[in-house]
Amino acid sequence: MPTEPARRRRTSPRVNPQQPELPLADPLSAFASPLAPVPSVPGLDDLAERYPDRKVSVSARHKPLEIYSGKPNQQGSFSLDSQEFFLVIAQFFREALPLRIIILMIACQRAGGQIELTQEEMGTVLDITRPKINDALQEIMEHGIVYKKRPGVYQFNPPYSYRVAEFIPATEDQPAQMIRVEQADRISEIRGNTGLPDRVRFPSLDAMRTAIEELRKARAEERAARRKARQDKERTTS
Repeated sequence: MPTEPARRRRTSPRVNPQQPELPLADPLSAFASPLAPVPSVPGLDDLAERYPDRKVSVSARHKPLEIYSGKPNQQGSFSLDSQEFFLVIAQFFREALPLRIIILMIACQRAGGQIELTQEEMGTVLDITRPKINDALQEIMEHGIVYKKRPGVYQFNPPYSYRVAEFIPATEDQPAQMIRVEQADRISEIRGNTGLPDRVRFPSLDAMRTAIEELRKARAEERAARRKARQDKERTTS
């Protein structure tokens, strides 16, 4: 004899007629057919009972481009970095300081690849004296990785590292804004500036690759010479 609560459950089934009839045996068709919105939290029980093989969860609304996002529903800024560039400089620079400066500049660049940092500020962040910062920075600029626009302002070469956009929060005087500078536009601007060195206007990592191969060849010759010297010494003492 069923109890009174059981009879009520049978006579008053909770069915949402708006939910589509999904073929549970065909997962591709099931996931391709959207479910109607669940009107209330108790409706999740209906959904779970109707599709027992489907995992039901509730998560936050996905924000567009969640990379350095400024606030909900605000497109975030993002950077484009060349993996080939990272690979080459990791092999080329034998000292850590140039690499540390490049990483710092990548982190501090603004929309359009501009870096607003003085050498004193770089030295403060990295705990390095200004003369050492200047020497390492000159070496970096010789290869066209960055160039100096004016005192305290440098520009990344767009093919190597580039901040496409940035979100600037509101202040008391200015509203919040999203600044975006297309990479192709900045490349055209740099190539049209005949006052810049060719390595900046037409960047290439070939010179650094050649230097890496020459360095490896020289070091291999040094190792071979040391090995031969040890063998000669062993023969003369035996």
